[in-house]
Amino acid sequence: MAAQTDAAKSKDKVIFLFDVDGTLTPARKEVSPEMLAFLADLRTKVTIGFVGGSDLKKQEEQLGKDVLSMFDYCFSENGLMAFKDGVKIGQQSIATHLGEDNLQRLINWVLAYLSNITLPCKRGTFIEFRAGMLNVSPVGRNCSQEERDAFEIYDGEHNIRSTMVTAMKAEFADLNLTFSIGGQISFDVFPQGWDKTFALQFVSEFEEIHFFGDKTHEGGNDYEIYEDSRTIGHAVTCPDDTMKICAEIW
Repeated sequence: MAAQTDAAKSKDKVIFLFDVDGTLTPARKEVSPEMLAFLADLRTKVTIGFVGGSDLKKQEEQLGKDVLSMFDYCFSENGLMAFKDGVKIGQQSIATHLGEDNLQRLINWVLAYLSNITLPCKRGTFIEFRAGMLNVSPVGRNCSQEERDAFEIYDGEHNIRSTMVTAMKAEFADLNLTFSIGGQISFDVFPQGWDKTFALQFVSEFEEIHFFGDKTHEGGNDYEIYEDSRTIGHAVTCPDDTMKICAEIW
């Protein structure tokens, strides 16, 4: 946690980067009008951006269809899809990086593993293929909000995701992958170095890079960027806490 920011610094010297789920919005829910107003006001004082694990479509669902014009920088899939002032400035592909054989090896293993565990419920879309990562959900991304909330509690008691991640780390040690648990129901799988710190290459000109996230513990998908020496990390508990901490430091 950093000391207070010097409010006298110009807008182009300071950037505030935000996680999405649990930071700007409740997990997988829409942003509040209060947060939108807060961000619009904040943007007049500092440069703002978000760094989320989800793809741009899901971020548009949560933050609004005009999300690319609401933020100065938009980093989908940990920055593997990067936008500045609404213009794409970077894109990476996990399929190209790993190759088809290794990609199918991963997918086949995940499906086999999930077929051998029993949960309170299972729905559809257990693996979501994204440009820069695989998102794995034991309960399935097609679950309802009620089922999502129930799985989060069950996972906290039975460590479904963390146990699966441990097994995958052993099975795929040769692929140099990172496994990052985030949100309520899933975890991301991507090449080492493709965590949220990937986005930092696009904002290196700023003198201060503040990052706000709720999954800042080791193993959480905000951990690496929160701990990175290039950022000033702020751990938050919810969107209201995000606004409170921002107001305190700026």
